[in-house]
Amino acid sequence: MKLRKRNIVYLFLALLACNSEQKEVKKTESDSKGYAIQPVDIQKVKVTDKFWLPIIKRVQEKTIEYAIAKCEEEGRLDNFLIAGGKMEGEVKGEMPFDDTDVYKIIEGASNSLISAPNKELEIVLDSLVSIIKVGQEKDGYLTTWRTINPAKPPAPWVKTEKGVRWDGLFMSHELYNAGHLYEAAAIHYKATGKRNFLDIALKNADLMVKTFGEGELKISAVPGHQIIETGLIKLYQITGKKEYLKLAKYFLDNRGNPENHKLFGPYSQDHIPVVNQDEVVGHSVRAMYMYAAMTDIAAIQKDTLYENAVNKLWNNMVSKKMYITGGIGAKHDGEQFGANYELPNLTAYNETCAAIGDVYWNHRLHNLYGDVKYFDVIERTLYNGLISGLSLDGTNFFYPNALESDGVYKSNRGSCTRQAWFDCSCCPTNVIRFVPSIPGLIYSKGNNEVYVNLYASSHANINLNGKAVKVTQETSYPWNGKIQMSVESDAEITLKFRVPGWSRNEVLPSNLYSYTETSKSQPTLSINGEKIATSIKDGYFNITRNWSGNDKIEINFPMEVRTVKANEKVEEDRGKLSLEYGPIVYAVEEVDNPKFDEISISPSDEFTVQKENILEGVNTIKNNKLKAIPYYAWSNRGVNKMKVWIEKK
Repeated sequence: MKLRKRNIVYLFLALLACNSEQKEVKKTESDSKGYAIQPVDIQKVKVTDKFWLPIIKRVQEKTIEYAIAKCEEEGRLDNFLIAGGKMEGEVKGEMPFDDTDVYKIIEGASNSLISAPNKELEIVLDSLVSIIKVGQEKDGYLTTWRTINPAKPPAPWVKTEKGVRWDGLFMSHELYNAGHLYEAAAIHYKATGKRNFLDIALKNADLMVKTFGEGELKISAVPGHQIIETGLIKLYQITGKKEYLKLAKYFLDNRGNPENHKLFGPYSQDHIPVVNQDEVVGHSVRAMYMYAAMTDIAAIQKDTLYENAVNKLWNNMVSKKMYITGGIGAKHDGEQFGANYELPNLTAYNETCAAIGDVYWNHRLHNLYGDVKYFDVIERTLYNGLISGLSLDGTNFFYPNALESDGVYKSNRGSCTRQAWFDCSCCPTNVIRFVPSIPGLIYSKGNNEVYVNLYASSHANINLNGKAVKVTQETSYPWNGKIQMSVESDAEITLKFRVPGWSRNEVLPSNLYSYTETSKSQPTLSINGEKIATSIKDGYFNITRNWSGNDKIEINFPMEVRTVKANEKVEEDRGKLSLEYGPIVYAVEEVDNPKFDEISISPSDEFTVQKENILEGVNTIKNNKLKAIPYYAWSNRGVNKMKVWIEKK
């Protein structure tokens, strides 16, 4: 990463303000985890995959640097210096959560450091941390716009009456800012062992503990935008300080409690107590972060009320409110869920941040239960509705991810195609935050089990309760379903190979979508050339044995072009079909289809699949009337029409 001239000033500040000594954090492990299943840490997984590695490297080598430059240009970094009296001026930027863009970049870059050590990048992060420290008030408070000018929010929709801290929590984002600070600091500490960023976060969290909760001298309130809850839980898991866990649960317990505060309403999931909620409503990103925190509480404290609630909420979302791409959030108005089965295409919102939040939540649910269905949702979201948010050049972005474009309606916050940045840049920096962590999704471990969740060429060294397990994958997935693996262990263990939902004739784990015809092709598993007569149990191939390094595993998930129909209750998709091949959802673009408006398909159509050297190399689907490309790659060739749902003949 090349440092721009202005970074030299920030590096100088780092010498003045940054204490990056490695000090041990007192940690209590007794009940800090809670989950029976643990993801295999990204430090132990080396990805060599031809699909995912270029995307991860694109973010590491291009998008991170690009975003830091954007944060400089738009005053994100200056705000910390102005707040700390090192610069003069008013708040720069238009959003009360602009501080979090810097935090999310640090989190993504820290995840990158775990898998790809980079001294220069680490120095840049020390510089950024030093700037953040300048903006922190003596008692730990850290929201720069409020420090700079308490009575003058950057956005007119932040209502302040008194011009003081915590005034207007519905939209002030003070607690949201803190949540991203904690999330980023936890990962930075894990990546570097340095206390410089963690100490900033802990000082702020201690202020929160003193400020909010039960007691005469404390404020009764909840966040307008959730994420502080998961952040506090991460700090608790690092330090063992129960006050952080207690405050996280306080914030959750008091949502929907009118005796605690004036309710924000369903937009912020603050209409009824969380344990009584059974329909996903409101702002979809807020919802995902809240449900993730509820799942943490269910796991750590064995809270059955929370557990029952998250199960009902998940079922509602997957059965009635999820797009075929795994996207969520139907409405531009309020960036929120619509009614049950309200899934428009042209005006679909599907915020990139919501897709990321959905993966975080489903990953926790898998860690809790080990059920295959959660990774079926994760896989569909990853390959379709999430990476669509990042362009193939790494410097253009979708905020919403529509399923149809007429080339006129400006679905992407004023544009018909991806944009280089946004005044509200939460999605680009959330992509940076998330993508380098993808290797941590591939494998999980249980009591005496290793879960293979995703198929991607990789090497993993796994400590399974003191037993060393080495796993290697080689595959061209998602372009074909053949996987070769080797496993080496010094004891008898169980390998659980996920059979993807699409290979089990299931689009989603619900009846929201279905394949028009059942595939007769069956997935197979062979060891050392011999087909294993094992049935699929709960969505997995389960094999228990003493594995040697010479054992060669071959798995085949046969792929064919599939046509999909939506539940009849999804009004916009009636009389239409969509195309899939393996885990990939396809779309037709006008650039490939001159007679775009005349395209129609039927379940009986014959299609061919061909690898083409376009869009970084993809499989295309063709017949005599159309050419379809993976949905995630659309809008990389200028403005043109697109649709996922195609008229049925």
